[in-house]
Amino acid sequence: MKVGDRVRVKTSVIVYHNPAHRNEPFDIKGMEGEVMAIVTEWQGRPVSANLPIQVKFDKKFRGHFREDELEVV
Repeated sequence: MKVGDRVRVKTSVIVYHNPAHRNEPFDIKGMEGEVMAIVTEWQGRPVSANLPIQVKFDKKFRGHFREDELEVV
């Protein structure tokens, strides 16, 4: 998986920050988006992020995921 890949959420992931469902639990399983970044360093120092893959679904909605929660489309 690399930046620019099209991915789909393959497991059930509940989020509360989806703009269309603000402050309500929303399952994003099956949604597709584009990998925007893979967080491995911050300000030049290596980091071990819990959710290192940043995915952009639409203009206002992004999320961070583990690699096992996504599949390349």
